[in-house]
Amino acid sequence: MSMERLDQQVDAYITWKRDLVREITRYRGWLAHNRLSSEAVEQRLERALRLLRSDQITLAFVGEYSRGKTELINGLFLSGYGQRMLPSRAGRTTMCPTELFYDPRSERSYIRLLPIETRLGDTSIAELKRAPRHWLNIALDPSDADNMAQAFTQVAATKPMPVEQAIQLGFHPDMLEDAGKPGQVLVPAWRHALVNIDHPLLRQGLRILDTPGLNALGSEPELTLSMLPSAQAIIFMLSADTGVTASDMDIWQQHIRQLDDQADGNLFAVLNKIDVLWDDLAGDEAVDEAIERMRRSTAQQLGVSPADVLPLSAKQALLAHVRGDRALLARSRMPELEQLLCDRLIAHKERLLEQRVVCQVLALMQNSQQVLHQRLEKVDEHRKLLASHQQDNGRLLEELTARTRQDHALHHKRLLGLKTNQRLLKRQGDLLRGAVRAERLEEHLVRLRRTLRDSLTTLGINLGILHFFRNVETDLGILEQEVALANKMVAAIYQRHNQDNPLHGIDAPLLRIEPFQRELRNLQSKADHFRLRIRTLLTEQRTLSRRFFGTLVQEVIGLHQRLRREVAQWSSDALTPLVQHSLEQKQQLENHMQRLKSLATDSQATGQREQLLERYRAELEQQLAQASDMIRLLRRPSPVQRQGKVVTLPTAAFAASERTPA
Repeated sequence: MSMERLDQQVDAYITWKRDLVREITRYRGWLAHNRLSSEAVEQRLERALRLLRSDQITLAFVGEYSRGKTELINGLFLSGYGQRMLPSRAGRTTMCPTELFYDPRSERSYIRLLPIETRLGDTSIAELKRAPRHWLNIALDPSDADNMAQAFTQVAATKPMPVEQAIQLGFHPDMLEDAGKPGQVLVPAWRHALVNIDHPLLRQGLRILDTPGLNALGSEPELTLSMLPSAQAIIFMLSADTGVTASDMDIWQQHIRQLDDQADGNLFAVLNKIDVLWDDLAGDEAVDEAIERMRRSTAQQLGVSPADVLPLSAKQALLAHVRGDRALLARSRMPELEQLLCDRLIAHKERLLEQRVVCQVLALMQNSQQVLHQRLEKVDEHRKLLASHQQDNGRLLEELTARTRQDHALHHKRLLGLKTNQRLLKRQGDLLRGAVRAERLEEHLVRLRRTLRDSLTTLGINLGILHFFRNVETDLGILEQEVALANKMVAAIYQRHNQDNPLHGIDAPLLRIEPFQRELRNLQSKADHFRLRIRTLLTEQRTLSRRFFGTLVQEVIGLHQRLRREVAQWSSDALTPLVQHSLEQKQQLENHMQRLKSLATDSQATGQREQLLERYRAELEQQLAQASDMIRLLRRPSPVQRQGKVVTLPTAAFAASERTPA
């Protein structure tokens, strides 16, 4: 099967996620059984489970037309059908952005096609996805490869229309093919395609995005402002028979290069069609040298590492898979791309889950474990005292109960202090939320909508969007000041806790808004770039300008919503580790005090008292063993780490420098 190694790696990744879900669910049950749960802890664990269950991997293919994007997808994922499935030939083939995924809610495979005329409205593709009536639905029969291939030809469909209408749809006439009739051009028949098929990798959560060339990237703002930035890896396609052309560089500079920060290093260039360089007369060594020269030249032109440029032949790889020709597959160099996707894409996803899920849940579990250790130490201490005072251990038990009651009173006092800190943090949280309140953004949006509606020129629209970004940036600057005060307050609270509990230090969870500020700057940069492009100043392009800025505004609204959720969650969760630690200690002290009181008032013999205390100790040891087992399983290295022979995970953080590449 094609991409066998990636298939195995994704399967291992999904299995690892299922293990995490199982252990977190088990921990919830353990907390409930031991009466150690709280609403804040429940909410945090529920968010972790929701993140694990909704996690996906999106792989986007981008490049000018006729670079082999679709052929590469055929070779990577669809060669099992024994033929070319997605249309791939010389010239333009895929005419609209196409998403391939598995929909578990649907009983049948399908292609859904969104008419190009929907561009005349203001409704986004994301919104239209929730309205099936706007789409043409074509049923697929996975058992009939010919039927599937025939259905897939629809993504390459075009239709003739007058130049004026094409401009209204956002196309630039210079980038369209002539329809053979005066004043008419060919435009894509469809705006977007959704393909739901049952494929092993897609079933495991992989999602593939195939994009057309520069024409579509420039005329479909949602593609470059939302879909591509949300991908976990981006493959930029080039052709060895043309090198890096002017249009390739245009796509790279306008739409791809700035995504490197968001893709976290998972941005690759594929130099396709290296089979044009194959020369049996020159020999393999000369061919390899020629390919390497082109690889380094391409890396220099794009400003990336040569290691991130992969020469291959998608056509020969597809042929090799269909024929089962391992020698041809190796010569096509497709396995190198598969290896890179395994090493970088899956490892990146694992790191994200470790940071966003594993570390946080481990901190909660270690709180529980620490409290149990303290209780067990107390029980052992009491057993030794009872053994040394066998003649009057009834009175000793009363004294131990009184001591525990004092510890409980002291702990209760600390808990009251922590609740006072919670109220202080809540007030600071109100200031944080006030700095990014939805009403404030709505005020900016009202002014912007008025500008977009009333402006008679694209220039007026551009100025309106410029002022909008400046206002939002100012609001985030005010929030930044409040965040600094809130982080200082939380750091001081944790410092006092760590001084009182030197054996149980906890790092303060600080609020970080830098990623949101960086994302806003990226959006503003795209707006500036669009504003300064000469053709956007044409009156005919006002429809595209409105749609571009409308999409841009939706991205800012989404960013603002995520920022508000982040601020609200942090405000409610910042002290959760301390609260959980205190509540667990309180519960254990009360339980311990009750056991000691029962033993002190019991008229049983000393031996029976020791047996009851030993039974209590055994119960604690059992709880501790369960907690240790959950922590051990949760700290088990992720699949890529295990392949790299990494056998332990850091407790608080997962440093990339400690990972050995697979």
